[in-house]
Amino acid sequence: MEAVKEMKQMLYEELELITRTTANLLEKIAPEDWDFRPQENMRSLKELACHLVAIPAVDLLILQEKSQEEVHELEAQIEAGENRHAWIQSMQSGVEELKQYMDNLSDEDFLQRKTKPFYLDHGTVQAKWLIEIVTHAQHHRAQLFTYMKTKGYDVNMFDLY
Repeated sequence: MEAVKEMKQMLYEELELITRTTANLLEKIAPEDWDFRPQENMRSLKELACHLVAIPAVDLLILQEKSQEEVHELEAQIEAGENRHAWIQSMQSGVEELKQYMDNLSDEDFLQRKTKPFYLDHGTVQAKWLIEIVTHAQHHRAQLFTYMKTKGYDVNMFDLY
């Protein structure tokens, strides 16, 4: 089905845009600001950055029905990255792994096959998972942008495109 291929391609392009603009935002953050936390009950800038860059790879594990322990292990591995360049590389690698997984699905599996994450009692089809991963990354990139604005960084809407 050509339409399925086109839909995947559009979602990949959006995820690649999110990855590229996330990398650009991360490059602007001064080392002394990684501990910035807008409120006590919110993630620090570093925690948010690590969560954001982990989304493609971590969400892929989740949709592949991996255990909570396996997911936490990958998150810890990404957080242990020594610097923003390691985090950016993790996000780029995660996107490539996700694309490879999705491209290896038949159209029928992409549209019909459900997988169940460890935290829910119902499954979700692979196409919806891909959409969810894009929106999840988009959400946290916007959160990163807001943290940076709050901290006084010179960022604007052009940093998101």
